[in-house]
Amino acid sequence: MSLTILMNAGPWLSVPPPGYGGIENVIATLVPELRRLGVRVVLASVQSSTLPVDEKIAVFGDGQFPALQRPYNQVCGISQAHLGGVVRALHARDDIDLVHDHVEAVGLATLAAMGPQGPPVLHTLHWDLAKHPDLYGNLDGGDRVRVNGVSAAQLARAPRALREHSVGHVHLSTPLAVDADRRPRPDKGDYLVILGRINPGKGQDVGARLARRVGVPLVLAGPVGPYHRPQDLAAAGDEARQNPDVRFFYDEVAPHVDGDLVRWVGTVAGRDRDDLLAGARAALFPLRWEEPGGTAVVESLALGTPVVATARGCLPELIEHGRTGLLTADEDELADLLLAASVLDGDECRREAATRFTPAVMARAYVGLYERVRQTATRPLQPA
Repeated sequence: MSLTILMNAGPWLSVPPPGYGGIENVIATLVPELRRLGVRVVLASVQSSTLPVDEKIAVFGDGQFPALQRPYNQVCGISQAHLGGVVRALHARDDIDLVHDHVEAVGLATLAAMGPQGPPVLHTLHWDLAKHPDLYGNLDGGDRVRVNGVSAAQLARAPRALREHSVGHVHLSTPLAVDADRRPRPDKGDYLVILGRINPGKGQDVGARLARRVGVPLVLAGPVGPYHRPQDLAAAGDEARQNPDVRFFYDEVAPHVDGDLVRWVGTVAGRDRDDLLAGARAALFPLRWEEPGGTAVVESLALGTPVVATARGCLPELIEHGRTGLLTADEDELADLLLAASVLDGDECRREAATRFTPAVMARAYVGLYERVRQTATRPLQPA
């Protein structure tokens, strides 16, 4: 396949990320499969990214994530500086067939503003689409800029102007799904796990409260703001409370964390994360928001761990109630489901993942979208 893609990962984390990093992990999963299909990939990220690609564009040496939740006037130039580097590269070369953009809001706005001089763009929407109503409600990318969702539920809630630019959705994937149905069945422990960044939308406070109610141990694995380890958060002192996720943790989650029945272990990565997730009775997702993509959901299935969750966002698309997980809209019922999850068959979860959520499945879907975007785009002007 003769196709060169500029994959715009953004300036926040390296690819792959050192631990948590949803979007960067998606890109790290997608790019190797695209290259196996013959796609040439130019990665726009930070210099510390180690993902094998054909070329790399970087404005920053390392990820700028620690600055992400500082006041806007202190950080508003970071994404713009990164996008400036991307635009300069696009103006200087004529071999980019399509930009696959993953940078929230700024990526879409900047690339759409390039007008007919820019290449075709596919902008993947990884987040809650209610966040930027002025941008999404007034989007005009012409025939050149298109978007895709990471679930049908996400796009169903999009403003009309955004839906009119949509070419569909592609569910997320995980390398753990490859041959998941052929791996030995893991030994299960008697605990639940919530994997992901600790914030109100993920509902770790709800999960901790329910776990204590039913007496089932719960492990919370994920960063609090920029702090990846409990000792780092403790050392930060009161100044850390300027971060909204830190305030949420201290005010709503920490009162339930006793180090025994409910534990916060910080960011868990690599084999340790996989072992933690594979050994759980169930992965709990007590969501307060409309989850758009659910990376941790498909990882749970791939590791043979059923999902217990509130039926919001993409969860009903990913989970078959009664076979690969248990879903409810009621918090009291969610507590009962924590105890019922042990009857579900982890082998069914792994078979589902091996069929639906492998990187190869995701890459083939994106190649189809690339071709569709290119076919419908206005032919870009060549550099003088």
